Amino acid sequence: MSFRLAISDADKAACKELVRWSIARRFGQDVPRPRTEGPFFAEHYGAFVTLKRQGRLRGCIGNVTASTPLAETIERMAQAAAFEDPRFPPVEDEELADLEIEISILGPITPCPDPEQIEVGRHGLIVRRGFHSGLLLPQVAVEWGWDRKTFLDQTCIKAGLPRGCWNKPRVELWWFEAVVF
Repeated sequence: MSFRLAISDADKAACKELVRWSIARRFGQDVPRPRTEGPFFAEHYGAFVTLKRQGRLRGCIGNVTASTPLAETIERMAQAAAFEDPRFPPVEDEELADLEIEISILGPITPCPDPEQIEVGRHGLIVRRGFHSGLLLPQVAVEWGWDRKTFLDQTCIKAGLPRGCWNKPRVELWWFEAVVF
């Protein structure tokens, strides 16, 4: 499994401008919409928008798969990360200038054949059992300095499941790669 996606620096900048624009328009700011024409923005990828302020998480929401063009997905996820993440109060107008924006574009999500093949920093994980589901992006394990087992355990915890459940029957383990910028 290897997800490769060629994204120009201009397209990366436009993605981040799109996030800022999407949030700013909720505050009634009259900012021109960034240009998002071209084949890259028309592709259908899952995407997560992560917002940080002073290095601290302020919101993170995404779609694992997308039924809409990437530009629309990013715009919607920006709104959700800023105003709908249940872990945080909605972003306020005066915070907008200080927000650090990170975007993760997800590759295909497939069952993980062997947890020993998981590479910290390369793979993101999803753990599912019944109605419980938890997802951690590839960069989370790196940011926290986790090894593979801790990453697996923390994904279980994110799903509301006990540590170590990832290797139990009836628990699904999925993996993916992402381009993060």
